[in-house]
Amino acid sequence: MKKFFYTLLICLFGFSSAGFAAELKLGFVNAAKILEEAPQAEAARNKLEKEFAPRDKNLVASQKEVKDMEDKLAKDGAVISEAERRKSERDILTQKRDLKRAQDEFREDFNIRRNEEFGKLQRLVYETIVSLAKQDGYDLIVGDGAIYASDRVDITDKVLQRLKSGKSEPAPSKDDASASPKQ
Repeated sequence: MKKFFYTLLICLFGFSSAGFAAELKLGFVNAAKILEEAPQAEAARNKLEKEFAPRDKNLVASQKEVKDMEDKLAKDGAVISEAERRKSERDILTQKRDLKRAQDEFREDFNIRRNEEFGKLQRLVYETIVSLAKQDGYDLIVGDGAIYASDRVDITDKVLQRLKSGKSEPAPSKDDASASPKQ
């Protein structure tokens, strides 16, 4: 990370000493704001919630079942036989183990799916930023590593507008146009 900032500073000082600073167009993107406010992020959260809600309900029901079994054993423990008490304790222990295993699997599956959805969103946001940068002629866009960014260089709202409008396809760059064969 330090290497990036040193390179950035060297480039900026190099450009400014060569008279290029006036032509350099910089932008800043607040990634946390985009991930919080983009409609695609909300859609991903809703998709995950819908996908995992049934399993979550089953886990809650299993927790209640274990709690009920423990309560019943505590209430009836003094009046039931030793063999019945041991059997109930074993059943509770087995249920707890199964519940813990199911919770761990749920958490792991949820994290995998969340990372998949988050990865798709990150790629879309990246493509949208690059498209906007090429279209508007930005030379450099920085993100989370910035310590301060004035409103003049903050393009977060522009990126959000594109994501909300669905216009997040990469725009062809000047290099792409010259590299493509002419017919």
